[in-house]
Amino acid sequence: MSDDAPLSPPQMLCFALYSAAHAMQAAYKPLLEPLGLTYPQYLALSALWAEDGQTVGQIGAALMLDSNTLTPLLKRLEAAGWVTRRRDTGDERQVRLRLTEAGRDLSRAAGLVPSCFLDKAGMDRDQAGQLRDAVMALRDRLRPR
Repeated sequence: MSDDAPLSPPQMLCFALYSAAHAMQAAYKPLLEPLGLTYPQYLALSALWAEDGQTVGQIGAALMLDSNTLTPLLKRLEAAGWVTRRRDTGDERQVRLRLTEAGRDLSRAAGLVPSCFLDKAGMDRDQAGQLRDAVMALRDRLRPR
């Protein structure tokens, strides 16, 4: 087979990453459903669990989501009682997110999710970290500059 021959999807790196992303979300679903969370909500809350009080823009940048996708997600988190959204007193253009007590409690309840996922994936933390770093390096090389 020549180097320029068409590849079928199973031979493509892009398909491997695409299908792995779908499989990852499916693997997280049974871990998050008992907590009442979707995968995107879990990611947004994880960002706040790491650093509370971030702006919507900071969360969007961290998750690589635009405001059209992020705003409804954050409104659902607020409606669930896990976060509050308030205009920044120093800069009215910014909206700050803060965890509620229920949101902080949810962090403790979700504490086992990462290790349960690693068990399901058959990986340890070091292996997962190496794979994460390789995928992120690829992502960063592919980003428009």
